[in-house]
Amino acid sequence: MTYHPKSEFLNVMIERGFLADCTDSQGLDEALASGVVPAYIGFDATAKSLHVGSLIQIMMLRWLQKTGHKPITLMGGGTTKVGDPSFRADERPLLTPDQIDANIAGIRRVFSAYITYGDGPTDALMLNNAEWLDGLNYLDFLRDIGRHFSVNRMLAFESVKSRLDREQSLSFLEFNYMILQAYDFLELNRRYGCLLQLGGSDQWGNIVNGIDLTRRVLEHEIYGLTSPLLTTSDGRKMGKTAEGAIWLDPAMRSPYEFWQFWRNTTDADVGRFLKLYTELPIQECDRLGALAGSEINDAKIVLANEVTAMLHGKTAAQAAEKTSKDVFEAGGIGAELPTISLAPEEIAEGISVVQLFTRSGLAKSGKDAKRLIAENGARIDGEPLTDTGLMLRAEDIGEGLKLSAGRKRHALVKLNG
Repeated sequence: MTYHPKSEFLNVMIERGFLADCTDSQGLDEALASGVVPAYIGFDATAKSLHVGSLIQIMMLRWLQKTGHKPITLMGGGTTKVGDPSFRADERPLLTPDQIDANIAGIRRVFSAYITYGDGPTDALMLNNAEWLDGLNYLDFLRDIGRHFSVNRMLAFESVKSRLDREQSLSFLEFNYMILQAYDFLELNRRYGCLLQLGGSDQWGNIVNGIDLTRRVLEHEIYGLTSPLLTTSDGRKMGKTAEGAIWLDPAMRSPYEFWQFWRNTTDADVGRFLKLYTELPIQECDRLGALAGSEINDAKIVLANEVTAMLHGKTAAQAAEKTSKDVFEAGGIGAELPTISLAPEEIAEGISVVQLFTRSGLAKSGKDAKRLIAENGARIDGEPLTDTGLMLRAEDIGEGLKLSAGRKRHALVKLNG
């Protein structure tokens, strides 16, 4: 981007690496410099929590609010009933209204850690697009909104084109998703004066559709800004690991596991992640990211502490760091490790070590646990485990056992009572 913005928000987006594309940099910058700009990101309610893959967008909303503007978190109570086809190989499974409502309640809890909701001029709004989508009359919608869309143009969008090029089915239901998302932007502009949609670069086509529709129907000028689709330096999708998604809800991924995910960041990603996921000054991010050798581990601890404190609080971040030191440096049992509590009656006849590794989440299945043991990746209290048929009883567990999968993943087994 060659444009040098006057507004603090655009400067932050550029300096910290959030900006992929903007529909009109100069026009947006002038709007940001002249008053409070309401801006939104839409999140479909396909799970009970958001995961780390959504954190780049959440941080964009956080910076928007910190620089004097108004975030709108739009829950897709309506669009989730259709499903976003963008860059997917198949159709999303359809959820019931009750499932969607439960997922929205879970996602709402995550947002409150990052942005402030309320009635003030820069306080965030939490909205649900079911408010205007559920009551639509289909024939009126076709006549008033559908006529503004060119099928030829929609087929040319990369998110759709990539699906069709692979000769994979795209249902009429999913094809309507693009129109509904565009209509969201129109309604947010009409009802709340929303001027900006933020999103990942895979949403570019949907964002442009909304801008074009609003210009045609209301003759209002609005804007779109996208962030890069983030992968780690070794090519993995951000927020996904071999053990599954890194959820932001502590009930689905403990603060210690969350902290450990960031502590395990690849050396090459540390500086970039500090800029995107913390609020440390740019110069400090560059300094920490440039550390080499064993010193880069200090930078990773700073990263883990900063990101964990923002979501779970400073106390949880400090406890996670202490647990990590207990486990890795002192070889002890950390208080914050994921824990299985067993009732005495559960193990009256003994419990298999394979079952313990599966229940702890250190293995996805019994087969996975047996493979881990066979490949010498499993330990109990630091000692190698080689017997896949090992049964444990209450006296074996005693005051507690530490299970380990490799060097970095651990869990505790304790007895109730």
